Amino acid sequence: MTAPDLFDTHAHLHFPEFAGDLDAVLERARAAGVRRILTIGTDVPTSRAAAALASREPDVWAAVGIHPHEAAEADDSALAELERLASTPRVVAIGETGLDFFRNLAPREAQERAFRSQLALARRTRKPVLVHCREAHEETLGLIGEADVREAGGIMHCFSGDVAIARRCLDLGLLVSLAGPVTYPKPGALPDVARFVPGDRLVVETDCPFLPPQPYRGKRNEPAYVAEVARTLASVRNLSPDEVAATTTGNFRRFFGLAQPAGHASSSFSKRV
Repeated sequence: MTAPDLFDTHAHLHFPEFAGDLDAVLERARAAGVRRILTIGTDVPTSRAAAALASREPDVWAAVGIHPHEAAEADDSALAELERLASTPRVVAIGETGLDFFRNLAPREAQERAFRSQLALARRTRKPVLVHCREAHEETLGLIGEADVREAGGIMHCFSGDVAIARRCLDLGLLVSLAGPVTYPKPGALPDVARFVPGDRLVVETDCPFLPPQPYRGKRNEPAYVAEVARTLASVRNLSPDEVAATTTGNFRRFFGLAQPAGHASSSFSKRV
């Protein structure tokens, strides 16, 4: 039995949690069928680290951005460095950026200013934007609508809203990314969202080292575990895990302009909504 072809669309492989065993983490990912991983910066130093890691690992790409928790650091110098990094090979997106009004670790005004700046950067560089949103859907979607990211698009990372919010994300040109919480015993509206979003607008992620799926709760998350998210999507949509893997990976490849391997089979997942 062959492993599925999966793409972990949101990881933080360059974080300290992986410093001691990254090679083993990558080997476990490959064994689980995770062929490609996007590692995400959350400030200038981690964005540099993400770009450097992607330059060394053939199955890792990078995104560069300033997380809302770090928004107070998003001055002109930091934004200029993000723009420089965005021009380097294997950096394919801007983010993680957005708004977080749950923890409020940066002033709301600073978060909104940093988010606007990075939405503008995404437009200038014609790269998709990776959006963090927690307890701030109205404000986040409002700013995305003002910026109009449809040309390059974006991903609502670790989606936490309901079907109505998902519909608005789709209308704004975003993909919806589901993570470990969809596997939890009390997943809220996420199973409904997983059934509602058209297959060609869904992707999967781990957000590792955070938010491990249900079988690994209490442990460090890692890219291999994205297979659990795909299995849950397969269950709620009455599809096979291979169908989910083939189409969510295909979505990501098309979205980021990454070549599809020769002989890669297409899936009917996107047609069965």
